Amino acid sequence: MIGELGDKISRLEALYNRRKGQKEQLESSLDRYTERLNEVLKKRGLYENTRKLLEMAAEYARQQAKGDIEYVVTQALQYVFESDLKFKIELEDNASGPQAEFYVESRYGGEQLVRTRPQDARGGGVVDVISLALRIAMMQGRGVIILDEPAKQVSEEFAPNVANFLKYLADQGDFQVLMVSHNQHLAQAAGKSYVVSIKDGISRLSEVSSS
Repeated sequence: MIGELGDKISRLEALYNRRKGQKEQLESSLDRYTERLNEVLKKRGLYENTRKLLEMAAEYARQQAKGDIEYVVTQALQYVFESDLKFKIELEDNASGPQAEFYVESRYGGEQLVRTRPQDARGGGVVDVISLALRIAMMQGRGVIILDEPAKQVSEEFAPNVANFLKYLADQGDFQVLMVSHNQHLAQAAGKSYVVSIKDGISRLSEVSSS
């Protein structure tokens, strides 16, 4: 009986030692996995914070660019049309990506603020001036703007303002304006003007005096 009891105790001790060893291995593995999980969570938190920071930086840059463009185009509209016209951009994110809608705001001499799309505001002249100002606002650094009949839809009344606006920007900015136009006001505002004539099927270019 004593011998059998001793054998059972020995077997139990061996089983206990095996279970103890397995437990220690599991605890060691658990510690390693916990450590790895914490590292992953830290990296995930870092990545998430980095992503949020990049999104904030992108949004700030987008709003900054929006404000700069609105300012340039608004100045152009107010200078050309001598009114309180303001250019506004509405940014929107959807499934296809960021979208921008353009609007023109004015009180038109009254109290109520009226918002319309550019094509519905005072005819095609507004669209022409906005298009022109957008090209200037989007310029980066030095360069040349090539224009074909700029502000073609602007009425004769405001054409001199377009010419003066372009001349002012060219004088203040670090770029040149090259344009083709039938408008005498634009031609007279240029530093150099040329007339293209055709005779006997041959094109001739002659400089216009600045007198």
